[in-house]
Amino acid sequence: MMRLSTLANGLRVATREMPSVETVSVGLFADIGSRHERTRENGLAHLFEHMVFKGAGGRSARAIAEAIEDVGGELNAATSRETTVFSARLLADDLALGTGIIADLVRLPHFDDEELQREKRVVLQELGEARDTPGDIIFDNLQSVAFPGQPLGRSILGDEASVGGLARADLLAWQRRYRPGGMMLVAAGKVDHDALVDLAAVRFGDLPHAEPTLPEPALFVGGISADPRRFEQAHLALGFDAPRALAPDYFAARLFAEAVGGGMSSRLFQSVREERGLAYSIYAALQAFDDAGLFYIYLATERREAAAAMALVREELAGAVTGLQSAELERARALVKAGLLMSLESTEGQASYVARQLALCGRLVEPAEVVAEIDAVTLEAARAAGAAMLAGPSARASVGAAEKALAA
Repeated sequence: MMRLSTLANGLRVATREMPSVETVSVGLFADIGSRHERTRENGLAHLFEHMVFKGAGGRSARAIAEAIEDVGGELNAATSRETTVFSARLLADDLALGTGIIADLVRLPHFDDEELQREKRVVLQELGEARDTPGDIIFDNLQSVAFPGQPLGRSILGDEASVGGLARADLLAWQRRYRPGGMMLVAAGKVDHDALVDLAAVRFGDLPHAEPTLPEPALFVGGISADPRRFEQAHLALGFDAPRALAPDYFAARLFAEAVGGGMSSRLFQSVREERGLAYSIYAALQAFDDAGLFYIYLATERREAAAAMALVREELAGAVTGLQSAELERARALVKAGLLMSLESTEGQASYVARQLALCGRLVEPAEVVAEIDAVTLEAARAAGAAMLAGPSARASVGAAEKALAA
């Protein structure tokens, strides 16, 4: 059973009871991420997430870790382009502890200057590691040419100049963007809804109302990013404009992407890998944002085969627009539904699902409702969604490929 309550200040509290488990996952989901940053602040949302773990409330960094692990729990956080989440997984009796630590992280971080300088170096090392990993950095490169000059196109990690220029005052200003109307406290597992509401009232009930910081609207543009560094393989990514998360054709586009490259039976896997042996890793996916979307294909291949592999990818995409078959659609439908339902077998998956649907729709959405939308997609709708995505400009990113060969 799912339940939803709203505190007087606007903070929403939602629960999903799972009677068969003895644990609980609780998370504070905030509607603020890297696309809410100004240019000079790029990387601030991610740095904030790191810094709160360096000391908050009456605990040092070590004391935070010990407090959660003393009861066998786990504490985590993640920053995306649109959201930030702080979460804990614990035994059900320790819900108050987990909720209290999360509240301290967001509301009472220490932001020690010496820790800040140290953590900025850690973030830059993380950025360096990503740049040294072609299969990671290529997605930032693709995002940057899909949405050039826009907050949605910038890296979540920031860059040397932006991260290096961030100060304690920036962290404090960012903290004030965590407003009650833009946050949800969500728990799933062995949880009593009323008890969580009471905890939320104590920990967050006095947060004052604040107006939201609206991000710059996103516009897919497209273009080319070519990183000439030589690696053992060439890494390629191809992207297209796609429906936003609540668009009427979102699920049709999602199933088209799944059929084209979502599994070992997909067109791209069978054609590019199995029949031609041009790539070990190849897949397609659709990433949806509040006001935009990105349908993309990724593969890694030998440098000398990069042009042939990219040409075959484009050929298969074009063929799918008119040639997608009912059996392919049904297989994709089964994979998407199974992926959704399997994710809901864990407390973390349930909490994330509740938060995502609540953020998108403003209400609790039963999984059966999502399954019904997936089941309603027709072959004609999937083909039409694919045609619409492929009709516009494309974004292409490569790492380690000969750009002249790709452009030929």
